[in-house]
Amino acid sequence: MPKELAVNSDQTLAFETDCHLFQDCGYPAPSVWSFKFEPIFTIDFGLFVLEFNKAMLLAVISTIVVITFFWAAFGKAKVIPGKLQSVAEVLYDFVRRGIGREVIGKEAERFVPLLVSLFFTIWVMNAWAIVPFAQLPVTSIIAYPIALALVVWVTYMTVTFKSNGFVGGIRNLCVPGGLPKPIYIILTPLELLSNVFVRPFTLAVRLFANMFAGHILILVFLIGAWYMAGTLLGTVYASASLLMTIIITVFEMFIQALQAYVFTVLTATYLAGALEEAH
Repeated sequence: MPKELAVNSDQTLAFETDCHLFQDCGYPAPSVWSFKFEPIFTIDFGLFVLEFNKAMLLAVISTIVVITFFWAAFGKAKVIPGKLQSVAEVLYDFVRRGIGREVIGKEAERFVPLLVSLFFTIWVMNAWAIVPFAQLPVTSIIAYPIALALVVWVTYMTVTFKSNGFVGGIRNLCVPGGLPKPIYIILTPLELLSNVFVRPFTLAVRLFANMFAGHILILVFLIGAWYMAGTLLGTVYASASLLMTIIITVFEMFIQALQAYVFTVLTATYLAGALEEAH
């Protein structure tokens, strides 16, 4: 854990790593230091300054990992696949068939690259939470789920209007078919609000909230194990806290994959709706 982290130029949040139970110090609960990092380097563009920090580095590495893996597997694809290509084919087919074909149907093929990219990039970004020295799910910082949700939203809107035209696209977003006409007075603005604004918001917040909560839980018990160690009785408490850390970490591994899956399935669901003809 860091001994000191500058929160801004005027305020510094610090905690002592030798602080333990039964001493004259309190439990150093997870706080702003868990999600704010000293910049690795900065670039001054004049109008603004870009700070490249740990989260950004992990996001870049995540992208490189996904691209490198599939490039190595399919760059020189063979009829009789080797081990790496076989693994990549299974993973690719899981998204292609299990998400694309199941949700979108026969028109899924053109969206498979997007779905595969989203699923594995989000999964890797989430998985940093349990990697030593990284120990940060990138998506626990709200900016990254928002960026991913914006990619989905732009694609969703583009497909909606490209498939149905302008008028048909508006009807697709606002006017569900087969209902009594008076209901549309109330339902049309609700559908517009839901499809255009609520969907990208909930898509981002769902991913962020789950990874943020998981990261905080792991930190609470991990810091607790350190804090309670130092005496015989405290070590007993610390052992229980460390055991909870391990249990939550194993559970978090499942949540990391699940959230990548949920985000991708919802993306496919939105695209399937965009392809439907307005009634």
